[in-house]
Amino acid sequence: MSEETGKEVSRDEAQKLIDEGAQLVDVRADHEWEAGRIAGATHLPLAELAGRAGEIDKERPVVVYCRGGNRSAMAADALAEAGYDAVKMTGGIVGWSEAGLPLEPEGGRVAESGEAASILQAQGKPSHS
Repeated sequence: MSEETGKEVSRDEAQKLIDEGAQLVDVRADHEWEAGRIAGATHLPLAELAGRAGEIDKERPVVVYCRGGNRSAMAADALAEAGYDAVKMTGGIVGWSEAGLPLEPEGGRVAESGEAASILQAQGKPSHS
């Protein structure tokens, strides 16, 4: 068995790969995706990845991200085992946002993961800016 699992790239490396044609895949939950995401990403929640991996082009590298790194590590490992050239982006969308990089939609933000966040969001609680 090779030591290829757990491949990770920095934000800069991820951007370079994407500029060169890599696919960017967001494996977070629906409410996190709706709150804010990285431009150009494809939404493929981790729970649906096994059933929907066919939507990802096997001929192109894949950069996976989540909120902080746990889900994207699992997703990148699963994709790599299935024959994809997959890596996770270090720091996830939290690191991306902290670096001052843009999110979509306009005014997008990083949602908390988990139930509390989706409940707050459903109640329309404002986020501080």
